[in-house]
Amino acid sequence: MKVILVNGSPHEKGCTYTALCEAKKVLEENGIESEIFWIGSKPIAGCRGCGACAKIGKCVIDDTVNEFAELTQTADGYIFGSPVHYASAGGAITSFMDRAFYSGKAKLFGKPAAAIVSCRRGGASAAFDQMNKYFTINCMPIVSSNYWNQVHGNTPEEVLRDEEGIQTVQILARNMAWLLKCIEIGGENGINVPAPEPKRRTNFIR
Repeated sequence: MKVILVNGSPHEKGCTYTALCEAKKVLEENGIESEIFWIGSKPIAGCRGCGACAKIGKCVIDDTVNEFAELTQTADGYIFGSPVHYASAGGAITSFMDRAFYSGKAKLFGKPAAAIVSCRRGGASAAFDQMNKYFTINCMPIVSSNYWNQVHGNTPEEVLRDEEGIQTVQILARNMAWLLKCIEIGGENGINVPAPEPKRRTNFIR
């Protein structure tokens, strides 16, 4: 079993990375292989809504989103991390998730996921709520903790001093490991993720 932890910060080893490292450590202690994937610091284009991905199986903008899509072939769960910018997830991770979920939703479908947000002071719950919506639209079980998954601090060192935030991340990772093991046992006994259904689209304007 493997979990991909997506570092959505423009800083490779900043506060978001520090929180993800705590989750990675606990996952591995519980026998779950894990890998941190950094989306990078280069600009990430937003989704064009062209629909070409449905025909070719990947996004036509060939960048870090398609690199992530390759990793989804072997991943069983996901944790997406983001800094809080203006009480929202960062612009880069938002564009990344828009395109990753639009072009690669079939590979993400039904797999457990969670979000971790990192902020200096405020806006964490709004960013956390925003990121969870990607999971709920794709039948992905959201892994919870004993509080909203957020850490506070302006530097990695300050994040590590946020004892409540670090504990929240650690409990999240243990719960992710537990759920993945439950899903594996279920699959061995013929209990699988329900098959996706064709979408029934209803417009509000007739």
